[in-house]
Amino acid sequence: MPMLGERLEPGPAEETPPPAPPEFLPTNRSGPKFIRRATILAGAALLVIAGAVVLRGHKSGSAPGTTSVASRLGTDHVLRLKGTTEAIHSRAILAPVLSGQQVGILTVTHLMPAGSHVKKGDLLVEFDRQAQVRDYLDKQAEYNKLVDQVSEAQAKESAARAKDETEVHQAESDLHTAELEMKRTELMSRIDEEKAQETLEQAKATLAQLKETFGLKRSAAQAGIRILEIQRDRTQRIMQNAQANAELMQIRSPLDGVVVLETIWKQGRIAEPQEGDQIRPGVQFMQVVDPTAMQVQVPANQADVLNLRTGQLAEVHLDAYPDLILPGKLEQIAPVGRGGDFSAKVRIFSAIFSIQGSDTRLMPDLSAAVDVRLDGHSQTTSAQR
Repeated sequence: MPMLGERLEPGPAEETPPPAPPEFLPTNRSGPKFIRRATILAGAALLVIAGAVVLRGHKSGSAPGTTSVASRLGTDHVLRLKGTTEAIHSRAILAPVLSGQQVGILTVTHLMPAGSHVKKGDLLVEFDRQAQVRDYLDKQAEYNKLVDQVSEAQAKESAARAKDETEVHQAESDLHTAELEMKRTELMSRIDEEKAQETLEQAKATLAQLKETFGLKRSAAQAGIRILEIQRDRTQRIMQNAQANAELMQIRSPLDGVVVLETIWKQGRIAEPQEGDQIRPGVQFMQVVDPTAMQVQVPANQADVLNLRTGQLAEVHLDAYPDLILPGKLEQIAPVGRGGDFSAKVRIFSAIFSIQGSDTRLMPDLSAAVDVRLDGHSQTTSAQR
């Protein structure tokens, strides 16, 4: 130990340990720098993943509800619209409404399966018509009976008329004879003259009575015959209605096409009709569509409709068949729009695209995407010129 006042000499410096290699440096994972760096790396990774998903969606063209420029085909801008296919020529088939009868339900006895190809006049559906046939036969028998009654009444009236006319002629003859007797009253006694006068007055009264009752008898007979004729005609109309109703129970195809069954409410659930089901009159349960002429109806908002012109070319893609692409053409744009689903200020216009091609898979009520070439109108116009 150094003494007081003794000058201290600097001793040898202490040796410091060499720095540790970088891989053995202690890391502080809870520091602010590490947290900031990890946050930046995670955000960059999320951006890369989102970009890859967006690019993949644009390449596949499956973004639902897109109504803006979706892709480029060469130098043409494309507007994608979503819609539904429908037949240009189609006829709805409804359950028949029977005339003169209050029928609650109709029972299906024969039904053409869905997707069947039919020709014009082929039987599509048949309902149970036993009640209508029975009514027709009953009314036919009643009608024939009334026809016989009318004929019999007319024959009786003809005989009664002839009898009454004979009596009138006889009364006229008696009156003429009485008048001749009165001309030789100067040769008769007073008693014979009074008898002749009485005979003349009686002849006049008899003739007047016969003429008066003759018209009354004719009116009564005609009224009775008319009543029978009214009953006959009413029975005939009921018979004809029953016959027409029996014919309505068989529905035939109004055109060449494909049978499409529609869902109906039956037994507490919604399903397609089958044989044995009961359908109420006036309910639509079937359609016959012509698959050779199809179109797509799409809604276009007020921003996209400014880019649409009649005659523009398009490509129709069916969501159910991604490999099927058919050419299309814009045929019609609605002049008046309707309110949008999310905002009444944004107007929606209905546009109709015709499908130029045909395919066996092309059916109504299929969701479809229509890619419209925005400059296709100018090309079409220049080609036409």
